Amino acid sequence: MSELKTRINEAVKTAMRAGDKSRLGTLRLITAALKQREVDERKELTDDDVVATLAKMVKQRRESIAQFQQAGRDDLADRELAEIAVISDFLPQPLTDAEIDRLIAQAIAETGAVGIRDMGKVMAALKPQIQGRADPAAISSRVKQRLSAQ
Repeated sequence: MSELKTRINEAVKTAMRAGDKSRLGTLRLITAALKQREVDERKELTDDDVVATLAKMVKQRRESIAQFQQAGRDDLADRELAEIAVISDFLPQPLTDAEIDRLIAQAIAETGAVGIRDMGKVMAALKPQIQGRADPAAISSRVKQRLSAQ
């Protein structure tokens, strides 16, 4: 079992003992999503797979928050924010702007990218390094900006 899944299972037990129903509910959503992915893919998830699943869950909640706020449902948006906080406890630390710039420069150098047509190569090289640590859409726009300036 991956180390991250073990941490999540321990957090479920801790939340149950503490009687923290909101945290427990979110942790159960996490375990259900992980179990579903294991069943769908018929394999034991690695830490990278777990991080990818958690990042996807955070992304879904951010999209929901925007829709709830547009509809004036701040109560539902607040619940989604609380879920993001719990899910984020298990994600790696976010990258700083300096780290992102360094990774982009490194990926451009490694792939030999010279123009915007090489953006796919650069993003493919960056994906494993930014997984769960940065928003791929934001990284994509920064890469695009960097490659069009070359």
